[in-house]
Amino acid sequence: MRSALLDAAAVLLPVRCAGCSAPDRSVCPACARSLTPQDRNRTVAGFTVFSSLDYVDVPRAVLLAYKDAGRVDVAPALAGALRRAVIAASAGRPVVPVLIPSTRAAWRRRGYHPTGMVLARSRLLLPPLWRALRLARQTADQAVLSSSERERNREGSLVASSRVAGRRCLLVDDIVTTGATLAEAARAIASAGGEVAGAATIAQTPRRR
Repeated sequence: MRSALLDAAAVLLPVRCAGCSAPDRSVCPACARSLTPQDRNRTVAGFTVFSSLDYVDVPRAVLLAYKDAGRVDVAPALAGALRRAVIAASAGRPVVPVLIPSTRAAWRRRGYHPTGMVLARSRLLLPPLWRALRLARQTADQAVLSSSERERNREGSLVASSRVAGRRCLLVDDIVTTGATLAEAARAIASAGGEVAGAATIAQTPRRR
């Protein structure tokens, strides 16, 4: 029945798979299998970051289509990965999800918060503390920077709301690369009297030797 409904929808609103460009599916069955969550973790600034996908091949293609090509139709396909990472990171403890804010340029370009949209579709009963973090200054695009440049780019760039004071916060983002953004978020939350219990991301960039 589900397949028949997808076929009918594809006639009215033709799409291509965000992972492989096959016709008639937002994410085809083969690419959907490549988005099956698996536990991954790394340590950043003294806390553990849990992720569900490696940012390569199909997951990378789907995330790029979602973030940079306006393919909001793939958000449900990514929701399972974020859900698993959040559950692993919270480990049954009471935490408050805190989203990493988008830059003004990214918000104008997309018109939505990519991680927030996926989190809203993840069926988690953990409402985020909206606008708990804000940018104190605009930063350069992290994608074009080296590891050391990412740290300098993010240093002192975030300010946390006083609402985080006394709360156990779980940082939530789409992708972790060097962890510079998450480390800066943790610093800002600690400065405002909060505690970072860990972090959850949809995907992680594989570390190079």
